[in-house]
Amino acid sequence: MNIRLEQPKDYREVENLTREAFWNIYRPGCTEHFVLNQYRNNPDFIPELDFILEEDGKIIGHVMFSKAKIILDSPLKGELEGATFGPISIHPDYKRKGYGLKLLQYSLEKAREMSIGVICMEGNIDFYKHAGFQLASSLKIHYHGEPKEAEVPYFLAQELIPGYLGGIEGTYHTPQGYFVAMEKEEEFEQYEATFPAKEKKFQEGQLPQFCQSCGMPLTKNEDCGKNADGSTNYDYCQYCFKDGHFTMECTMEEMIEHCSQFVDEVNKHMPEPMTREDYKQMMRGYFPMMKRWRK
Repeated sequence: MNIRLEQPKDYREVENLTREAFWNIYRPGCTEHFVLNQYRNNPDFIPELDFILEEDGKIIGHVMFSKAKIILDSPLKGELEGATFGPISIHPDYKRKGYGLKLLQYSLEKAREMSIGVICMEGNIDFYKHAGFQLASSLKIHYHGEPKEAEVPYFLAQELIPGYLGGIEGTYHTPQGYFVAMEKEEEFEQYEATFPAKEKKFQEGQLPQFCQSCGMPLTKNEDCGKNADGSTNYDYCQYCFKDGHFTMECTMEEMIEHCSQFVDEVNKHMPEPMTREDYKQMMRGYFPMMKRWRK
């Protein structure tokens, strides 16, 4: 096993590796390979922590890191520098053999040597606890878009330099570079077309998928909208998107008003019923993070 810095000659092979590693894992298809492709020109990209893992001369793993910030709560205010990582990829043929943990532990040690004091990330605590991560809420670091008192099970952190946080409290925001597939939708589709075709599908274990216009749960192809060529659009539901176009041109607030009429249906799945106004207020916090309404 050999771990080394990625070189330009590795780029396409590593992007294909990333695509293979993430395809249909968290959602139908994946965007992680495009994130990696775009991040190499992002000022937040940390080239000193851009590692590949080789076995018998074959690239089987990769990880990249990005600069990240924690916005401090008052009265301190200001920002605290840190980092995040991902995508971290292991070829499907080599998963569950300890390669991912070895690559991560190596790269975290290199980050520590660079005096990076804290790492925040989104992932499964059952795996990442073996690399020293814990729930970020236990370190008083909150996740944007979630209540500050929430113990967000997928938001993790690790203090690489003991005492670096110094008891501060703040909120972590995912670096904007990770949303590039949403911001450059057409460019992503053109990029994706340069790879061999693969089937997108819903499968067990994926993260919950929601329409990025109205928030409707998407659990099967029939729930989804259709592109102009008749293919399935996995971002939007059949009621919001048809034949490559939105079925209703409206503002975000108008969409929230439209959706609020279905609050009784939503309440069937809630532990406590909400009023229509409560539901609209909840959507005003959630909708700005969705693809159609993100600014």
